[in-house]
Amino acid sequence: MTGMHGFALRLPVICAPMFRLSGPEMVMAACKAGIGGAFPCTNARTLDELDQWMASITDTLSPVDGPWIANLITHSTHARLADELRLVAQYKPPIVITALGSPKPVMETVKSYGGLVFADVVNMRLAKKAADAEVDGMACISAGAGGHTGNLSPFAFISAVREIFKGVIVVGGGIADGAGVAGAVAAGADCVYMGTRFIATEESRADPRYKSMVIDAQTDDLVVSSAITGTPASWLKASTEEAGLSDEDLAGTVPRDYSSGDVKKWRDIWAAGQGVGQTSEIESVAKVVDGLHREYLSALARLGALSFK
Repeated sequence: MTGMHGFALRLPVICAPMFRLSGPEMVMAACKAGIGGAFPCTNARTLDELDQWMASITDTLSPVDGPWIANLITHSTHARLADELRLVAQYKPPIVITALGSPKPVMETVKSYGGLVFADVVNMRLAKKAADAEVDGMACISAGAGGHTGNLSPFAFISAVREIFKGVIVVGGGIADGAGVAGAVAAGADCVYMGTRFIATEESRADPRYKSMVIDAQTDDLVVSSAITGTPASWLKASTEEAGLSDEDLAGTVPRDYSSGDVKKWRDIWAAGQGVGQTSEIESVAKVVDGLHREYLSALARLGALSFK
């Protein structure tokens, strides 16, 4: 199938960029499996390492693979943005997704080589700003997403954004199986952002204890708090408890700071979304995508068999 402006996709899914977890191994595995593969540029500790990652990805992937995607923080505290954009201009990722700030700083660079710019949005105020900036797509982060999360239902968010925007809608938030992918597409999304389902994969850079915690967790084992990064995010309760954070600690907040390399405060506090519960073992990205594909086709067949008058 084709989707997202003609990219070859086996399944309308993007393996979402996950802080500290997504590296070139996961990106390449996702793209080879026929979905989009994304990583945050901040996951590369240095610019030289980011250069190496992008070179490895572009040398390995072919036009028949899914698109690779660079995720850039555009918040004012992110001092490395200009240097990351220089590498984006050099390696030309087909899609750039901006987060935690306006997409405007990347538009000229990405458009100059024919790339697409998607904006990460968590509410309609930001969606309207992104539409005004003439982005090609939006990653609509909804309630249930892991890491930095939103408050809106995925279905309500899709419907509201579609009213004001004709571009690509990618939706994320608690979707972790093929039936959820089919439901999102039926509701008007073009693609699904999926992160939690890929945490416990062989290619993930997650700590083995993190992977085990995801396998053991259910949706009741999550807590949403602004106390870690200054932005509401969904965390595994077991990891916050191990870090010694009380309910009172998690009820607070801290100033937003997305400085490159500032990872100590959440190094051992682990994010996950409401898609926990769908992972029962550590598998390869390719095997996860195979299962999602089977589930997706089964859900489409079920929809096709329904008849209402």
